[in-house]
Amino acid sequence: MKAFSFVHAADLHLGYSQYGLEARREDFDRAFQELVDKTIALKPDFMIIAGDLFHHARPSNVTLENTIRNFSRLREAGVPVLTVDGSHDSAPNVVTGTILNPLDSAGLIYHLPRHEGACWRKPDCCYVYGVPNFRTKRKTEDLLPAFMEQKKPTPDPTLFNIFVFHMALDLPSVTPPYMEAEAPPELIPEGFDYYAAGHVHKPYKGKFKTGLLVYSGCTETVNYDEAKIKKGFYYVKVDERGAVSPEFIELESPRRFVVLEQDFTGVTPSKITELTVQLVKGADENGVTIIPVLKGVLPAEASRAEVDVGKIRNAAERALLVHPVVLLRESEVSEEVVRSIFESEFKDLKTKAFEYFLQIFSERYSREEAEKIARVAVSLIEPLTKKQEEKVKQTLEELL
Repeated sequence: MKAFSFVHAADLHLGYSQYGLEARREDFDRAFQELVDKTIALKPDFMIIAGDLFHHARPSNVTLENTIRNFSRLREAGVPVLTVDGSHDSAPNVVTGTILNPLDSAGLIYHLPRHEGACWRKPDCCYVYGVPNFRTKRKTEDLLPAFMEQKKPTPDPTLFNIFVFHMALDLPSVTPPYMEAEAPPELIPEGFDYYAAGHVHKPYKGKFKTGLLVYSGCTETVNYDEAKIKKGFYYVKVDERGAVSPEFIELESPRRFVVLEQDFTGVTPSKITELTVQLVKGADENGVTIIPVLKGVLPAEASRAEVDVGKIRNAAERALLVHPVVLLRESEVSEEVVRSIFESEFKDLKTKAFEYFLQIFSERYSREEAEKIARVAVSLIEPLTKKQEEKVKQTLEELL
């Protein structure tokens, strides 16, 4: 077997105007251009894109134009591009098909699932087999075996064998808790030396079946919780004996995200606004995307709507964008108070409940009104627990 090398990338999400910004769409194009620049400089034998080349199944004309320009550069440099479709750019229906098909017809890429045997071969070097993405776990379990029965994988033991797919495998070391695994490991065939994967945005490599499982990660920040993840691709060398050496190449062009995560439990909305504005001003730099993540439980009777999101958004002068994420929870009756309702005697409970309700209502009403409402609230406890609906109705009518 001859030694060779290849580039493994995935999850480019071209055309994604994140936060509705044209500048962010351009960022994803810029990352792709850097990927192509670095690939041409490395001079690999071929490139693999393991799904989600595009963010939408129907990318815009400007996105297509930039994509075609970069693929043309790879073609001129003599670097074939092998693809599979991902969950974002997979075919929306069988009639229109995936946008990757016309790119294949134009000779810009080689879309593996479309071709006979779903494979590509480099003589005396490697066999590359790729499967489509079926979007959901149920469809994957139904349709992937049928696809591989129709286009059987036939790894060659005399060559280096590569299996290309875009799925999260049901492996604790691979799939993050918030992502549904689309395929059990049993669905993926044996006999391959390198499993080139996409869909999981964090770079990963580890032993799997007879070879090495590698997720290249994404090339730009698709979600703010990926801000700290390195963006890039793998440059993979294979020697004459089939020994594989993947090297992660980090991209320099992705825009910097600054995530300001803060717990504001017990803090009033006006104070939260003031403190967050200070945090944003302290993080303000040219071109960064600032994401203040507001967490915690608000004081009783306070509302998320009282946080001045507009003021927070306008706190930076040099950043590209300030995008607040409000995860604040409004107060509920504490477990301790709820427990006392069911465990205490009513005589003891009424004193506790009155003090609790008075504290809540005093923040919104005058002292006199707060006491009146608190007394009514206390008087409702017993009939509510005893399901005395008429008495509850009568008490409420008197209040109104």
